[in-house]
Amino acid sequence: MNTKTPATLTKNMKPLELSNVKFITFTAVFIALTYVFTAFINIRLPIAANGGLVHLGNVPLFLCAIIFGKKIGAIAGGIGMGLFDLLSGWTAWAPFTLIIVALMGYAVGAITEKHRGLGFDVLAIAAAFLIKIVGYYIAEGIIYGNWITPAASIPGNMVQIGVAAVIVLAVVEKLRNIALKTILS
Repeated sequence: MNTKTPATLTKNMKPLELSNVKFITFTAVFIALTYVFTAFINIRLPIAANGGLVHLGNVPLFLCAIIFGKKIGAIAGGIGMGLFDLLSGWTAWAPFTLIIVALMGYAVGAITEKHRGLGFDVLAIAAAFLIKIVGYYIAEGIIYGNWITPAASIPGNMVQIGVAAVIVLAVVEKLRNIALKTILS
C-alpha cells in the first residue's frame, strides 16, 4: 500500500502516471466530456461571420490537461471538439479545430506537468487563450478569405476561455486530489 499523501505524490510525480488501459479509458472519457460540453452547453452568438459559439468544452479540456498531462489534453481536446464540428455541420472548421484545440490541450498539459499550483494553472490557461485567439483568427481568415472579419470572433473566444478558466481554477485542485486517490486505489 502506498503511504504517500496525494499532495506529496503531486509534487513528486509527473502527471498521473497511467497504465495503458487507464490511459485509453481516461482519454475516451475526456473526449466524450469535451464533445458533450461543447455540443450541449453552448450559446450561439448573433455576431461574427459564422454566428460564433460560446461553449463549455474547454472545461473538461483544461481539467484533463492539468490533471493528466499534455498527451491526454491534446487528444481529448482536438478529437472532442473536432468531432463536434464534424457532427454539427461546421465541417470546414473540423481540421482547424483538431489542430488548434490539440495545441491548446498540449500547451496546458506541458506547462502544468512540470509545475503545479494556481499560478502555473493560470499561466497554462493564458497560453491556451493565446493559441485559441490566434489559431481561430487565422482559421477564420483562411475559411472566409478575409482578415478583418475574424476580429468579430475574438470577444466570444475571450468569454469562452474566461468562463472556462473561472470554473476550472475553482475546482481543479479538488479534482486532482480525487483523481490521485481514485487512480492509486
